[in-house]
Amino acid sequence: MEVMVNDLDRWVEVAKDCKYLPENETMKLIDFCFDILVEEPNVIDVDTPVTICGDIHGQFYDLEELFRTGGSVPATKYIFMGDFVDRGYYSLETLTRLLTLKARYPSRIYLLRGNHESRQITQVYGFYDECLSKYGNANTWKAFCRLFDVMSIAALVDNTVLCVHGGLSPDITTLDQIRTIERNIEIPHKGAFCDLVWSDPDDGVEGWATSPRGAGWLFGQKVLKEFMDINKLDLLARAHQLVQEGIKYVFDDQLVTVWSAPNYCYRCGNVAAILELQNAKQRTAKIFQAVPENQRDIPPRQITPYFL
Repeated sequence: MEVMVNDLDRWVEVAKDCKYLPENETMKLIDFCFDILVEEPNVIDVDTPVTICGDIHGQFYDLEELFRTGGSVPATKYIFMGDFVDRGYYSLETLTRLLTLKARYPSRIYLLRGNHESRQITQVYGFYDECLSKYGNANTWKAFCRLFDVMSIAALVDNTVLCVHGGLSPDITTLDQIRTIERNIEIPHKGAFCDLVWSDPDDGVEGWATSPRGAGWLFGQKVLKEFMDINKLDLLARAHQLVQEGIKYVFDDQLVTVWSAPNYCYRCGNVAAILELQNAKQRTAKIFQAVPENQRDIPPRQITPYFL
């Protein structure tokens, strides 16, 4: 499929302004990104320096604040750990923004799959309805979902920092087991793939415990330490859980949760963070606030409050 560099540059410029592309161009963008993402492995090897980001959830104006805080692409290299859509007002524009950057600078931005990059979840939490209302049909939503299916599951930074959306799985002992997962599917309800995008750490748990989310597991420090030792890792970076202070280390600083949606759902009052890795040992958390209301557009019509 023929897409010229000047098409890509134009799309990047359009998406910067919280705008989405016409349906035919969105389909072209999706096809172009599909060809890039399908070639990336389940576990992407990434070198430092790189900046790690957590959930965005359709908060377009706060994503722009993230780029102001961490630097623009391609000057800064990013790993986004999933949950680009749902709950916020601008899932379509947010995803378009990230995909135009991926299309233009494929080795400067990596997009991992979160539990919200799925057909089932997006039909409940807003992205499906948003595509329907903005395009008048579900064609683009279906195409986006096919794109979600080929997003990588994890990134490995300098062979020592593993980035994944949720957490660990009792079915996964080694990184090679993540590398062999068949990922080109809707996220299953159980099993290793499901666990990697749904699980959470819990310091009240010794080994594994049932998750209140209804998918994935809660896992404790002992489980994490064993996994880290076997795979010679220093840090597990993940997103998936709201952290009021934006970033939170647990389990002797072997695990960090990064949350990048400030004032989540426009009402949680939290700050957000990104984690800059100059190298695997030298890490800097950068905190940022939500963009003030007078500097963002709020959709005029009543949007179903998906966060209730």
